Amino acid sequence: MELLQTILDILVSAAFWTAVLRIATPYILGTLGELLCERAGVLNLGIEGIMTMGAMAGWMAVYQGADLWTGVLVAALCGGLMGLLHATLTVPLGLSQHVAGIGVTLLGTSLSYFVYRLVLPQASTPPTIEPFQPLDLPGALAQTPMTYMALILVAVVAYVLYRTPVGLAVRMVGENPAAAEAQGLSVTAVRIGAVVAGSALMALAGAFLTLSAFNAFFFNMVNGRGWICIALVVFASWRPGKALLGAVLFAAFDALQLRLQQVAGGVLPYQLFLMMPYLLSILALVLVARRASYPRALMIPYRKGER
Repeated sequence: MELLQTILDILVSAAFWTAVLRIATPYILGTLGELLCERAGVLNLGIEGIMTMGAMAGWMAVYQGADLWTGVLVAALCGGLMGLLHATLTVPLGLSQHVAGIGVTLLGTSLSYFVYRLVLPQASTPPTIEPFQPLDLPGALAQTPMTYMALILVAVVAYVLYRTPVGLAVRMVGENPAAAEAQGLSVTAVRIGAVVAGSALMALAGAFLTLSAFNAFFFNMVNGRGWICIALVVFASWRPGKALLGAVLFAAFDALQLRLQQVAGGVLPYQLFLMMPYLLSILALVLVARRASYPRALMIPYRKGER
């Protein structure tokens, strides 16, 4: 009974929800990016490497003297370039999306670490920068500008996908590329554009870690967040609004386990609390995914003229 009261006290505290939004931000951005790719019919397993590249590139730009928003732009550009590589391999060349994605993850991660060591060969501890500071907005939880940007991007992506011709084209090439071609659309161009844009969002998720959540770049800082984003896309049934809900839900589980460790860490093994957000997320995924309607052309290569 005392534990339940403790959990209730945690759930109604403003500090808890402030932490939830902060933890959820990279998941929101990464899930939106993966959702864009998959809506166009391309599975992007390069997300982990792209997030790492975005984290390193954005931080390195600021460390070399650029302002924070320039760092955000540099991260997005690097992510877009990695997305272009993945799209070139999987769309016009028709290579395995699984193999290409894993290759992009290995390339992005290794290249990030290599560039870091090349620029800072003598660094024994990660150098720090001055990150984004929380905005004190009336009636709102104190969050950094990148968190507010992530929330705005949810609405932007939803509007583009469901209210614009560009979004219709993206959804069409992910559902029925032959019909899209019959309407005069270039399936290759639309898919490549979606993967590049989605990868830029993934890189922003990584940049959030170094420019907002922390103030340095260090190895393994992405720590599997990209794989969680792929699962969240399925949980969200490929819809931006539900992607936001899934990211916040996972972040709430994560923030809750951190606080429960402080309360019951002496009674239960801390590993049990570390497992909790993943176990609860798997349960939620199982309950939702069975009813999810995925893009019918997802992971299916398309060549012009094929039916």
